[in-house]
Amino acid sequence: MLITHDTRCALDTVVDLVNTAPEDDTTPDALPDVAALAEFVRTHQISDVGVLSEFDLSAVRKIRSRFAGIFAAPDSRAAAQMINELIAAAGTTPRLTDHDGYDWHVHYFAPGASVADHLAADCGMALAFFVVTGERERLRRCEAPDCRRAFVDLSRNRSRRYCDSRTCGNRLHVAAYRARRKEAAG
Repeated sequence: MLITHDTRCALDTVVDLVNTAPEDDTTPDALPDVAALAEFVRTHQISDVGVLSEFDLSAVRKIRSRFAGIFAAPDSRAAAQMINELIAAAGTTPRLTDHDGYDWHVHYFAPGASVADHLAADCGMALAFFVVTGERERLRRCEAPDCRRAFVDLSRNRSRRYCDSRTCGNRLHVAAYRARRKEAAG
């Protein structure tokens, strides 16, 4: 599967955005304020973003929730409907650009768009790519019982099960090994 640089950046951004949401009532929101949103924008090199406000923070949190719904969609038809609504509401305006040392790529957000519309358009189109190519099942949630982080499975055989094999995957493998050892000894 060929994924362009800008699509990969958008995928990384949408996954990281979805993962900023609290997993339950006991975990804090990783986008608690405008400063955290500004850091998210800086870290993900989101271009053409002006001064951020509480309105932007609220709008991005709503978009984040809609992206989470796409990861949880029961099938491609449902995901496509959610993506279409998200992109349409963002007022997409596809245009070619070659800014900040990057080669030609497509931006889908309108010039002067809010950060929420920017994310909805560019990240929505990156997710649409997976529906169009029949690869929606690559948009996953971690299978570790105590983790529900989002990730995109880009493994060749679509076999990735955990958001991070070094943490969630390794923890489960070690627990299974210890259980087998305990059972064999007992």
